[in-house]
Amino acid sequence: MLHQGSCLCGRVSFEVEGDFENFFLCHCERCRKDTGSAHAANLFSSTARLRWLSGADRVKTFDFNSTGHIKSFCSECGSALPNVQMGGTLLMVPAGSLDSPVPLKPEAHIFWARRGHWDTDLEGIPRCNGLPGDADEA
Repeated sequence: MLHQGSCLCGRVSFEVEGDFENFFLCHCERCRKDTGSAHAANLFSSTARLRWLSGADRVKTFDFNSTGHIKSFCSECGSALPNVQMGGTLLMVPAGSLDSPVPLKPEAHIFWARRGHWDTDLEGIPRCNGLPGDADEA
């Protein structure tokens, strides 16, 4: 399978050839800091291959204290981008960086016990199709 992706500003684009094996929503402190959100949404593959189509020189990679917690991003717009981890044996792709449909549903919330204190009982809050007041509720 061939997947296409890019950053927000469009200067970096890539393709991933192969299948994803896992899709996790990670709630650990590091992933919350990386995303500025409740969790990271990452796809993983031990067999798929990444190819940069444009902007490879704009891709920056940060390895938190050499712990293996790795984040790649566009140096222009800051969007999260794929990276290869674990000595080249694991490809991690932020689900939101894909332009093509994500082929899997998340299979687990991981590090759930470490989630943000505000990340509970969210099913009941209003859902809007746009900004509040501008659109109907979803």
